[in-house]
Amino acid sequence: MRVQVLGSGSAGNAVLVRAGELTLLVDAGLPIDDLERRLAQARVAPHRLDAIALTHGHLDHARSAGLLARKTGARLYCSTAMMSNASVREARALHALTVGGTVSVRARLGIDELRLRAIVIPHDADPTVAFELEHAGRRAAVCTDMGTFADGPARELRAAQLLVLEFNHDADMLARGPYTPQLKRRVGGPRGHLSNAEAAAVLRTAAGPDLHTLVLAHLSRVNNRPELALAAARAVLEELGRADVRVEVAEQDAVGPALEV
Repeated sequence: MRVQVLGSGSAGNAVLVRAGELTLLVDAGLPIDDLERRLAQARVAPHRLDAIALTHGHLDHARSAGLLARKTGARLYCSTAMMSNASVREARALHALTVGGTVSVRARLGIDELRLRAIVIPHDADPTVAFELEHAGRRAAVCTDMGTFADGPARELRAAQLLVLEFNHDADMLARGPYTPQLKRRVGGPRGHLSNAEAAAVLRTAAGPDLHTLVLAHLSRVNNRPELALAAARAVLEELGRADVRVEVAEQDAVGPALEV
């Protein structure tokens, strides 16, 4: 299994997962032309996209999901609550995610199958989930838009060998930055986004013994800097005796490397 971030941030999120012959997109929040261009950069032909799975209904995660599903024939997995969302209506094949449970996603060609587990996390779009993805005994997890540290969901990520985890903002930068007071309360609140310190707390619990790669995701361009997020993540890994874990920072405007799980 390989994981490749196509874009991550408030302007749009998409994570490509390849499991044998199966190709799955976690979130489709980029504009459709940009998303198609990045899929082409990742060498995914439109007819080879098997499925799209959505973490929640905010536009930066769901914007192009229905249109991309219709154009490619991909099956679209989302919560039942999202099925009336304008972002998904154009999909030809809508499938309900079992929120808090697991669904099996199959490739259109071949026999490959991926188990997709939806883990409920706190955010101001109900429901919002993190995903654990399992194929051939390998596990990856994608967890963004988590408003605050939550012990239960963090523990459910511990089996992952590769973890994509939100490090959205630096609390001091958010407090001093240009956002309105209302937006600051929303981003920094318990149903908003993880600060570097909160993400570090999640990582302290979520970093299991098999973790070998960590991707820092959904960094704010306004309220964070990569070096601050990296410092917070690496401090926890060193504290845990896991300085061996590879750490990458996902970018908003560039396709990341294809990472082996």
